[in-house]
Amino acid sequence: MQTTSRPAVDPQQILRDLPQTGGVVPMYVDGRWKLAADGGTRDLVNPATGEKIATVAEGAQRDAEEAIRAARRAFDEGPWGSISAAERAALLLKLADRIDDCREEFTRIDTLNNGKPLREAEYDAIDAANCFRYYAGLATKPHGQTFDVPAPSQTFTVREAIGVCGQIVPWNYPLLMAVWKLAPALAAGNVCVLKPAELTPLSTLRLASLFEELDFPAGVVNIVTGAGATVGHAIAASNLVDKVAFTGGTKTGRSIMQAATGNLKKISLELGGKSPNVVFADADFDTAVDYALFGIFANSGQVCSAGSRLILERSLHDTFVGKLVERAKKIRVGDGFDPSTEMGPIISPMHRERVEDYIEIGRKEGAKVLCGGERLGGSLANGNFIAPTIFDATNPEMRIVQEEIFGPVLAIQTFEDEADAIRLANDTVYGLAGAVFTQDIGKAHRVIRKLRAGITWINTYHPTYNEAPWGGYKQSGIGRELGTYGYDAYTEVKQINVNLDVAPSGWFSE
Repeated sequence: MQTTSRPAVDPQQILRDLPQTGGVVPMYVDGRWKLAADGGTRDLVNPATGEKIATVAEGAQRDAEEAIRAARRAFDEGPWGSISAAERAALLLKLADRIDDCREEFTRIDTLNNGKPLREAEYDAIDAANCFRYYAGLATKPHGQTFDVPAPSQTFTVREAIGVCGQIVPWNYPLLMAVWKLAPALAAGNVCVLKPAELTPLSTLRLASLFEELDFPAGVVNIVTGAGATVGHAIAASNLVDKVAFTGGTKTGRSIMQAATGNLKKISLELGGKSPNVVFADADFDTAVDYALFGIFANSGQVCSAGSRLILERSLHDTFVGKLVERAKKIRVGDGFDPSTEMGPIISPMHRERVEDYIEIGRKEGAKVLCGGERLGGSLANGNFIAPTIFDATNPEMRIVQEEIFGPVLAIQTFEDEADAIRLANDTVYGLAGAVFTQDIGKAHRVIRKLRAGITWINTYHPTYNEAPWGGYKQSGIGRELGTYGYDAYTEVKQINVNLDVAPSGWFSE
């Protein structure tokens, strides 16, 4: 296993533009920076080194409720509702430009706080700016329909903002996941209370400073830091919140659904996955090997749509697996600030132990470890590093085949024919993503149409576009983000009927 070096990094220099009060980075509520009401704080740690990088305010229920009330006032009484779509779009375009201006800073913040390699964090910053641009453009486009009806009536629909939107995002894409939720919500005219993951709030807080800089009205965007069990639950349960959008684990998603029943608020859930990557013997060999690696080891496997199950045609197995393991062993693992690093650390010691537990479960279940399977020491001993791990000789009943590990762990399965491949691919409670590799275009389309998954690829894996919907089938979630679908998810549809023959109905006798 190749490891990379640890460059000298000064967290204070990287975080120089974040506001601090008494050494604590505050949260952003109602257009101002504030510490937690009870004085709570949380120390943040660089997952690559184990070193403290910052202290942030640790909000609780009271802080969440204050932010929700601020958002409610901003929507019901503030100027945001009277701002035209063109004005909202102009603000979002300015915000996108400022993200571009600060691209290097956002890149370094996410690498410091999340551990991902610089090249991955830079892509996230680029995509975040483009996401705001996409929804700025969409804000001014037609949204509604007209209908030919049998009565003398002009009948049509309009789309209106839902209102106060609670948004809860994960730690694997700190900046990008926040933007995926904020951009469509704001473009549609909503106001937001967003809770970043407690482990990785720094890039979202830096984004909040740009909202402040550009004079977004107070209360339109609120960033509340804190734990999911307190801040997240308060957002999901509040009767003042009209919609909650959550990205994270399926177990937590169920809790969000239950909490949201109090006022039957709208929900969007993007949850877990155990996604199949199906490779037929006639696939372009080098391309399929390359994407099998990228599908599971990008972002250290901490991706909801990761191709964590490689489903190989049996006749291809030996040759393919040999090359796959050879290349996996060459992946350069290390500190994300080293430009040569290809895979960074696991987010935290707790999550590293969870991944290690699954590796041990796989061994006990009888699966064969072909490479990896251990924590990395030496110069990486203080970080949360696990070597790229590949299991072979699995069966569909194994937990490492059925359960989301959310780490750099690949389970290989084999199939005999097309029907067998489809059966194995769909043999999971999840349905987020999946891919098919073959040079037979007819077979590619047949199989992809049979996959019970919301995001699919043919002869590639992982590309994500702001223009296309993102979400899953089965226990992988409810609703879609991105594209026009993501915009519509932040709107209500109102039917309007205009009587063109104004006269009494005559329904009741005089």
